This record gives sequence, structure tokens and C-alpha cells, in this order.
Amino acid sequence: MPRTDALLAEPALLEAQARLGRALVKRAVLGAQARVRAGELAPDLVVDAALASLPATAAGSLHPVLNATGVLLHTNLGRAPLSAAALAALEVAAGSCDVELDLATGARGRRGRGALDALAAAVPAAGGVHVVNNGAAALALVATALAGPGSATGPAREIVIARGELVEIGDGFRIPELLAATGARLREVGATNRVHLRDYAAAIGPDTGFLLKVHPSNFQITGFTSSVSVAELANLGPPLVVDIGSGLLAPEPLLPDEPDAATVLAQGATLVTASGDKLLGGPQAGMLLGSPGAGAQLVERLRRHPLARALRVDKLTLAALEATLAGPPPPVSRALHADPAELRRRAEALAARLRADGLDAQAVASLATVGGGGAPGVQLPSAAVALPERYATALRQPGDGGNRDRDDGRGDGNGNGGRDDGGVPAVLGRLEAGRCLLDLRALPAEADERLYAAVRAVSG
Repeated sequence: MPRTDALLAEPALLEAQARLGRALVKRAVLGAQARVRAGELAPDLVVDAALASLPATAAGSLHPVLNATGVLLHTNLGRAPLSAAALAALEVAAGSCDVELDLATGARGRRGRGALDALAAAVPAAGGVHVVNNGAAALALVATALAGPGSATGPAREIVIARGELVEIGDGFRIPELLAATGARLREVGATNRVHLRDYAAAIGPDTGFLLKVHPSNFQITGFTSSVSVAELANLGPPLVVDIGSGLLAPEPLLPDEPDAATVLAQGATLVTASGDKLLGGPQAGMLLGSPGAGAQLVERLRRHPLARALRVDKLTLAALEATLAGPPPPVSRALHADPAELRRRAEALAARLRADGLDAQAVASLATVGGGGAPGVQLPSAAVALPERYATALRQPGDGGNRDRDDGRGDGNGNGGRDDGGVPAVLGRLEAGRCLLDLRALPAEADERLYAAVRAVSG
């Protein structure tokens, strides 16, 4: 049995230690030695076995996944994959950078000035902008500053909100519980399915902190319903905060019913909150956009609030957000605007290659969704490769867990991992009518070769 210290001194394992750390590499060596003792491995193969079991990065619990679900913003897969421009910005920000330094004067600079300027440029109707670490944080900051108890606001004030907008989203997260946790009081108006302007007007009083309108996220109420528009609420007097959720900054013709920041501000909202990692296609972040005048003053008040420090975003988020706003269309935008005919062509080509290899594969029509709480009920025409149901598990867990993907970690700018060094990427499809569907809408064309290789690798 080769000695552990001698193995760790091997050039290949020394290089791995420089990338991954000694502790992780040593565990891999000890695991390979245990296999030798069990008679599963020849002693001269310990180095190769240890290298093969190492993850691509020190964050070994994370693995690149090809998103073949047909859900463009899959929350369990991290929502929006970052663009190549955002990945390049992360490399710059990962080292020492002028995130809070004015290089011209050597004095302290405005933190995140590039990202804030890019956000302001993307929504010219905004009078002021600010960024926190996620959408829930943006709403919590607003509720704390405008309606929470404290020296600046006095006793807790009321947030007027329609009962039909007290939504719960993924993992049991509930908007009313978040708001209540800030110490603010909720004033519910209307019925679950119907709310009228008179309901809001009757609820407004000296204790009103602000009116809140919330995007319904991933559900719809249909039938006998009514709601009140932003324009109508804007005339009632108190500040109007609109949580649009999905992060659209401008109208999207493919999603005509999805609210966007520019339109909502033009309709009279005082403040808009939104997420950065949904339809915007950027990193997790919470964006606050205020109207000119009162909204801009409110944004500045929120920026100076003590809680804002606790909700501050780091330099990596600022860099990726700026690149997303100022750079080329991100992957989610390209997926949203994918040509169904081209998707069908890709599916047919993949299925034909797999059938030529003796596999049961067919190109089928499919329906994709936006996901991430955006555009509930909207279905996007797509195409998929249909395989036997057993492929769903095999593709999700290819090879042994430690060697499922030997990517170099650089990525391809589409959230689909990096250069393939001979391993097998994990693939997440969906089950439908007893078949495993690999929907191509959320995958760029350059991922097709990796998808083909993954299916072939688990077909035996």
C-alpha cells in the first residue's frame, strides 16, 4: 500500500491540493486506499482513483446541472443562469477591486455605483434606485422603515393589502408572515377573490403606513374576480409600494400580463420592488426603484436606514448585476425568445442520433413555463426528446456521486457547467405520461452535445 504522505507528494495530487485544499484531497486518497484494502483496486491505481473522485471545485456539494425541465427559472436549480458577461465580471470582483473606492481621488467612493447607474439607466422612469440582497429583503426594508415600530416611525403603522395578495410561495414562505415579522400591522381589505377601490379607501387612516400591491407569483384566481389597478391606488394618498416580483424592468410582448417596473412607475407607484434572479436574468438581489420626487426621497431614506447595512449586497452580486443590466441579453432572455421551430429541429436531430445508437428516443412537442413565480399560467411552445421513464433517475444521478462531472468550473455562460473532461453532467428532465422528457427551451444549442453525451453515458 503506498503511504499517504508519499501519495500526497505526487505532482498530480499536489496540483489538486493547490486547487481544492489538502484536506479534501487527503480524504480522496484515504478513500482510494480503503478500496485497495477491500480488494477493489490495484495499489498502483490509487492516484488515478483519488483524482477521479475529486470534485471540480472545493464546493464539492454543488454540481452543474443541465436544465431540461422546460422551466426557465427553476428555483431548485438556482433560478436564472448567469450570462458570460456576468461570469467575467465575477472574476474581476473576486479579487481586490474598487467596489467602494474612487481611484481618481483615492477617497471612499459610492458603493456599487456601476450597478446602481446601470439599473437607473435600464429604468429611466425611476427617480432613485437601491439594491439589497433579495426580493424579500427589499420588501422587509420597506415595511420596517415605513410601518415598523421604532424611534423614526413611532408606534407600528398599518400596511393596507388585499386579502387575495397574501400569497405563499416556495418552501412555505408567506408574504404576510414576512411583513408581520417587521413589527408592522396588516390591514387586510376585500375578499379573497374580489377587492374594490372603496375597500382601500375605507381602510386608509392616520395609522396607514403605505398601500401594498403584490404580484400573485405562481398562482391565479379566475372566474368571479376583481382587483384594483396601480393607477387607481396611486390617487388615494399614502405611498404605494408595488412588489412586481419577477424582475421585468420593461414590458415584454411575450408576457403581456406580467407587470414591469417602468410601467408600474408610470402608473403612479411610489416604490417598486423586484428580484434580480428571475426574468431580469441576473444574480439573487432585491431591487428598489422609486418614482421621481417622493419615490426618490423614499429610496434615499431606505438607503440610510440602519437595517440597510444588514441587507447590503456583496461585491460579487454588484458585479454580476451590473454586467447583466449593461451587457448582452442573458440566458433567460434567449430562452424566453427561443424559436419553437428551431427547438423542434434540435430535438429531432438529438432523437435521430440516439435512435441511431439503438435507443428509444422521439422528438415531441412540449410546453415550457417561465417559473420562479413569473407569468403564472403562461405556457411557451417548446420541443423535447422523449425517453423511457427510467432515464429520469439515471440522468439525474449519472456515474458515482463523486465523479458525476469533471468540469473545470469555468462555465459556458449559460449556467450549464464548464468544459467536459470526460465525466457525465447531471440532467434534470420531467416526467410526463410515463416518459422522461428532456425539454430544450431552457438549454442553449451549445448544450446539445453535452445532453447527447449524458444520455449515451447512462443508456447502458
